[in-house]
Amino acid sequence: MNAIDHLDLDGHLLALLLAVHEEGSVTRAAQRLDLTQSAVSHGLDRLRAIVGHPLFVKSGRGIAPTAQADLLAGRARRLLDELRGFSLAAGFEPARLQACITVAANDLQRDLLLPRLLRRLRSQAPGLTLRVMDSGAPEPATLREQACQLILTPRPPEGADLMQKRLFEDAYRVFYDPACRAAPQGLADYLAAEHVSVLYAPRRTLAVDDWLAAQGVARSIVATVPGMAGLGAMLRGSAWLATAPSLLAQGALASLASVAPPLATPPLPMYAVWHLRHQEDPVHRWLRAALAAEVEAALAAAINAQDSGGEPRS
Repeated sequence: MNAIDHLDLDGHLLALLLAVHEEGSVTRAAQRLDLTQSAVSHGLDRLRAIVGHPLFVKSGRGIAPTAQADLLAGRARRLLDELRGFSLAAGFEPARLQACITVAANDLQRDLLLPRLLRRLRSQAPGLTLRVMDSGAPEPATLREQACQLILTPRPPEGADLMQKRLFEDAYRVFYDPACRAAPQGLADYLAAEHVSVLYAPRRTLAVDDWLAAQGVARSIVATVPGMAGLGAMLRGSAWLATAPSLLAQGALASLASVAPPLATPPLPMYAVWHLRHQEDPVHRWLRAALAAEVEAALAAAINAQDSGGEPRS
């Protein structure tokens, strides 16, 4: 008779399962959990004994989850949420928090907000870790299946069970390398140039690209990259242009010059999106409050950089 049963399952094993499932590596999971590799391997052995099925198999240099592990990972997230709510029922104290929060973001939101947010969160909750995943073109399932707790995006997924808050609004600029070309002068010059843009998987274009196409503005696109971070390398040393959010001048497109588009483009709003289940969660409310504070600080820093000449413009 098997001496191991469901009562041997605890929150530590659930967190271990999620870490290995998300990292695809025992080594990276051990680093994330601040454990030894042997401790993680031993935990996986315990999990396999409890569930009665293999959970991970070797795949190349890493490991891949079995169908059973994929199923259990979703249940583990829900159970951990319930355990966290149970432990915080008497009052949330960030200093006592031991958790990993996953935020989905693309280059702009990631570079502008998340380093500042992590410093704020860790100053209050030293036991917290942050996992950042690429949001791409976010889908409701990302939140419904609890792949992350928060999405930062200009295009919020829709659903009656999804909540959102408008964080800020950016404007588009036309970026270029001033060492290789002058600023485009008017619409004709803009259209005569060659352009680089972003294409998210599977084939999701930028909102500004969709808007320009709807206006009948046909540009010559010489290359697309999978994220905003790839634009800078393409533009530097070339005469190409990229129409992108102005705040990228504080990160991925720093050192490039920019000019206002030759026609009025729509504003670019940015949203935080989360699932209804987290609306009253004290940890999530704390997270959202910290994010709101850091949005104000990040925008103020960007304005100061522009005023002091930190952003090359023309």
